[in-house]
Amino acid sequence: MRAPPAGRAGAAGPPGPAGRPRGEGLPGALRVRRAPARPACAVLLLHGGRAEGLAPPPRVGLPRLRMRPFAAAVLRATPADRVLVADVRYRHRGWNGDRADPVRDARRALRELRRTAGPVPVVLIGHSMGARAALRVADEPHVRGVVGLAPWCPPGEPVVHLQDTPIVLLHDEQDRVTRAEDSWEFLRRARACGIRAGGIAMPHGNHAMLRDARTWHRTATAVALAFLGLGPMPATGR
Repeated sequence: MRAPPAGRAGAAGPPGPAGRPRGEGLPGALRVRRAPARPACAVLLLHGGRAEGLAPPPRVGLPRLRMRPFAAAVLRATPADRVLVADVRYRHRGWNGDRADPVRDARRALRELRRTAGPVPVVLIGHSMGARAALRVADEPHVRGVVGLAPWCPPGEPVVHLQDTPIVLLHDEQDRVTRAEDSWEFLRRARACGIRAGGIAMPHGNHAMLRDARTWHRTATAVALAFLGLGPMPATGR
C-alpha cells in the first residue's frame, strides 16, 4: 500500500469537562458529533492514514475532511433522538507496523463510547487505514457491523476474529492506492470462516471517493442503517 490518507486520541479515565472520558494527559479517543440524551445505537467513523507515521495527525487533514460528508449523510438519514454519531481520534497518523496504532485508538474510542452511551449497538464506517482498523476491532462488544470504504486489506489480514460481525466492503476496482482484489480476497476468506461478508464494486471514485461521491455516501449510509435494523441492505455482488 502506498501511504493511504489519516487522524488522533486518548485513554480511559475520569470524565472530562464535556463528559467524555479522559486519559492521563491525552485527549479522548472519541469525538462526538451528535449525542442524543438516550441513544439507542451509534455510528463511529474512522478516517484514513498512512502506512507509517508517528507524528500526530494535522488538525485539518484531507483524510479527516473526506469523512465529513459521510458523517453528514449518516446524520441526515438517522433519527436525531436515537443515533449517536462520532469519530475516532488518532494519536499518530500512521499504522506503524506491529504497533497498529489506529487499532488501539479505535478500541479506546469504543470503551469511551460505552461509558458515554451505554451498551448500545455500534456500526463502524472506516476508510482505507480506518477500514483496516475497524475490521480489526469488529470483535469488540456491541459492534454490529463494519462498512469498509476502499479498505486496506493486505494479504493475510486476520478474519477469524470477525465471528458474528457482518461486514460490507466498498471498493472501486480502479483504486491504485489500495487494491480492490485484496478486499475481495479478504471477503472470500471471511466467508470461508462462516462470516457474513459482502462486497460492492463501486463504479467510480478511486481511492479518494471523490468522483460520484454521493453514491459512496448514500451506499455507505444505507449499509450502516441496515446493520442497525433501520433499513434494507443494498445488494452486494462480490
